[in-house]
This record gives sequence, C-alpha cells and structure tokens, in this order.
Amino acid sequence: MSTYAEVRPGQRTRSARYRHSLWLLTKRDLRVRYSTSALGYFWSILDPLVMSAIYWFVFTQIFKRSVGEDPYIVFLLAALLPWMWFNGTISDCTRAFIREAKLIRSTTIPRTIWVNRLVLSKGIEFLASLPVIALFAIVSHASLNWNILFFPLAVLIQTILTIGVGLIVAPLVVFFRDLERAVKLFLRFLFYASPIIYSARDLPGGCTTAVAAKHCAASVGQQADTLFTWHFWAAFNPLTGIFSLYRSAFFPQELDWFLVAVATIMSLLLLAVGFFVFKRCERAVLKEI
Repeated sequence: MSTYAEVRPGQRTRSARYRHSLWLLTKRDLRVRYSTSALGYFWSILDPLVMSAIYWFVFTQIFKRSVGEDPYIVFLLAALLPWMWFNGTISDCTRAFIREAKLIRSTTIPRTIWVNRLVLSKGIEFLASLPVIALFAIVSHASLNWNILFFPLAVLIQTILTIGVGLIVAPLVVFFRDLERAVKLFLRFLFYASPIIYSARDLPGGCTTAVAAKHCAASVGQQADTLFTWHFWAAFNPLTGIFSLYRSAFFPQELDWFLVAVATIMSLLLLAVGFFVFKRCERAVLKEI
C-alpha cells in the first residue's frame, strides 16, 4: 500500500491536498515565528504568564478578592490560555489576506486555508502552553477531576467559534481597513466582557458559593420575574460556556451546561455566517488584493 508521500499530488483527493497544504502552511508559520527568536517556545507562554501574575497580584495581594475560585492562579490560567488562542488568531486574521496577497493570488488552494492555518498554528501554541497550568496546579495543590474528559469538547467548540469569526473578519478587513483597529478594540472589550478574571457565577443571576448561594436561592422568585439577568446575557458570549468547560477540570462547580449549550449553538451559527460571508466576498477579495 502506497504511503501519502508516494502518491502524486494530482492523484490525491481534494481533502487530502487541503490537509497537506494546511499542515505545511502551519509548520511554516510556527517555524518563522520561532526560528528568529532566541527564546522560541518560551515567548508563547510568557504573555499569559505575565498577565496572570499581574491579575493574581492585584486581586489577591492588593484588593480583597471576591470573585473566582482558589487557587486563583489556576482559575485565571484555565481561561487566559484559551483566550490567548482566540485573541491571537482573530488579531492575525485581520491581516491574513493582506500579508499573503501574492501567494494567495498565485495558488488555487481553497482560500479558507489562510484562516484555518492561523487557527491551527495558534491552537498548537495553546496546547504547548498547557504544561504551565499543570505546573501551577501541582504547586498550588489544585485537584483534577473527571471533568477533564470535557477538554476535547471545549477545544472543538472553540475551534468552530474561532474559524467562524476568522472567516468573517479576514475578508471584510480587505474592504474596510479601519476594521482592523475596530477588531482590536472589540477584542479588548471582549476580554473584560468574558469571564476570565471572574467567573460567570459571579454575575447577577449566577449562583456562587458560600454566602452568595443563599442569596441565589432566596431570589429564585425574583429571577423568574427578571429573566434577562447579566448571567443570562453572558451566555450569548460563546467564550463563557467554553471557559466553563475548561475550568470544570479543576473547579467542577464552574460547569454550566446551559452556558455550554448556548456556546455550541452560537459557535455553529457564527461558523455558518462565516462561510456565507467568506463565499460572498471571495472573488471580490481576490480582485482587491
């Protein structure tokens, strides 16, 4: 039986050629990103480490923290690392077609590959940064539970979401260059609008532990009358449900299947919208670049 390398490019299936090209472009991105850096892999984890250290210091050493779970550094990293994957991919998608204009025009590869290779390369960096959270979990004695089995589900949903948003952003920036700055501003807003430094359970309408849980139980009738709480609206940010899945590996009380279900629906919807926008804009993008 012939191996993949022995099969001529013309004899490979379209999906096989796509996967092969996707992997080659992803390896190129990773090689270029780290070949000129003396520290290499360390840079992929330095940013989330510094941000986590800052928030840990502010919320545990300066202010009396009333959000999140203990150990707080593990709580932070469980959402901050996947956030870096999403944020980095969408930021790079704003320049996906502009940077590679000559190569895109000279190849016949399906143009979605220029978004998917960013999702894959940043996703590999995310997976490579997981030993960091494992280290802090060991040092801070955070206990791992069986919800770790939901980790692949969280990765899958986030991949769908990131591809969908990337397919929307990448072509539109070609026509509206100011959109690149607007996306950066939106991502900055989304960081604080997503439960990264706090938990979705800390929002009004969510049940937190200890004293807040009593208020949650006592106000069931009031919440039934007030359907649209902050917790309810936060569910329509797909990252909320995704982060709850990641965090549930260490904090089982963080798992909220309502948030996960809404995140899945929203991610699939954004993927469908992304493909629609991309296909409508593809020819015009090739003319523009």
